[in-house]
Amino acid sequence: MRRIAALLFASLAVSAPVLAQDFGLSEIRGGFYAHSADEPGALFGVFNVERMQDLNVELLFDAPGLTSWVSLGELRPHLGATLNTAGLESMIYAGISWTVPVLDTPLFVEGSFGGAVHNGNIVGHAVYPARNLGCPVVFREALSVGVQVSDQASIMATIEHASNANLCDNGNRGLTNLGVRFGYRF
Repeated sequence: MRRIAALLFASLAVSAPVLAQDFGLSEIRGGFYAHSADEPGALFGVFNVERMQDLNVELLFDAPGLTSWVSLGELRPHLGATLNTAGLESMIYAGISWTVPVLDTPLFVEGSFGGAVHNGNIVGHAVYPARNLGCPVVFREALSVGVQVSDQASIMATIEHASNANLCDNGNRGLTNLGVRFGYRF
């Protein structure tokens, strides 16, 4: 699974400049997450290194008309996937990201909101460590804090959460992943 993910990421990196010109792609990101980072027994109550099982890839697109709605930062549509390499929940997601610079520094914060389709349990009780997400389509939110290390490259700490907001009768344990991602702007 890791070999396939590495090949996917490499092929995206090679073909991304062409996509950027043709489809308004402005940035590609990739990284690693700790799956279910909110599980008991995590390091300092936050992070369990044994759960470094998720690979993430995300594409962000230019939308100048969308950014004109905000006075600070930029709004960009995104499309991504978080793939679990240990047979637990994976998801494909889409939504909008709002990237805001921190004063006149290379630091930035980013909030994302949208929806996701996942392969997790939706009926009955999931067997630990799997989670019952209740609905096949869930809300997905993310928060990143990052630094722009050059005009093109960035690194960020990201936390993502997916849940059904108690809109389904089949449960809502939710899923929270925490990790690091690297970005490349075109």
